[in-house]
Amino acid sequence: MKLLILGGTADARHLATAMHQAAPCLELVYSVAGLVRQPKVPAVVVSGGFSQFGGLSAYCKDQQIDGIVNATHPFSITMGEHAQKACSQLGINYWRFLRPLWQQTAKDDWRLFDTRTKLLSAMSGYQRVLLTLGQVSAGELALLPTDQKIWLRTAVAPSYNLPDHVSWIKAIGPFDEPVELALLKQHHIQAIASKNSGGSSTQAKLAAACSLKLPVFMLQRPAYTGPVEANFDYLIERLSQWAKAAISLAPITPTFKEHSH
Repeated sequence: MKLLILGGTADARHLATAMHQAAPCLELVYSVAGLVRQPKVPAVVVSGGFSQFGGLSAYCKDQQIDGIVNATHPFSITMGEHAQKACSQLGINYWRFLRPLWQQTAKDDWRLFDTRTKLLSAMSGYQRVLLTLGQVSAGELALLPTDQKIWLRTAVAPSYNLPDHVSWIKAIGPFDEPVELALLKQHHIQAIASKNSGGSSTQAKLAAACSLKLPVFMLQRPAYTGPVEANFDYLIERLSQWAKAAISLAPITPTFKEHSH
C-alpha cells in the first residue's frame, strides 16, 4: 500500500512521522515544491512537482498510489483541485487536512478581507507596514503608496526587483513571540498583513501585534466545498484503519510454487 502526502507544511511533516509510526506497513511518498528546504521525513521524497512525471495522475498510476492526503497550505487551492481530479479519475482515496482557523479575541484588532487587493488597498493609510502574506506580486505592491515603508517577509526571495521603499526579510517559521515583538519594535511597524493560515508556526505575530495594539489586516481563507478533516489525531486514526483494512484484503502472494511431477 502506498500513500502520497502532498506536503510543504509542518502539518504534513508531522503526518508523515505519525503515519510511519502508526502504520509501518504503509509505504509513504512525500511531495514538496522544494523551494524552501528539503524535509526530513520517513518517506520517499518527490521534489519539484509532478509535471516532470507527466502530471499527478500519471505519477499515481505509474507508482501504484492507493491514496492521497492533501496537507498543503490552507491557501493552496490549485494542488488540491489537481489531487481531487486525479483521485476521481483513478478511483483512489482522497483526504484533505485543514488545520483550524485562528480565532479573534476581544483584545485583537483584526480587519477582515476576502481578497488581497482589498486588503492591500486598505493599508495605504499606514506609513510602516509588515506584509506576511507569502509572495506578493509587483502589481499588488503597486496598490500601496510609494511614500510608505514596507517590509515583505517571505521564505523565498521575490522573483522581481523590489522598489526602494520595500525591504525583504527572509524568514522561515516557526516564530516565537519575543522575536516577533522585537521585529515590530525595531522597524516601528504600524500595521501587519496576514493570511488566516491557522496553526502554531506563525501565530506569534498575532500575539505580538495584540501586545502592541497593532491592527492586523487578515485575509480570510478561500472557501473549500469538499470534505475536510481538521482533527489531526482523528485523521491519523482513519488513515491507519484504512491502511490496515486494505492490506488485510490484499491477495496473498505465495512465497513458493508447487511443482508437479
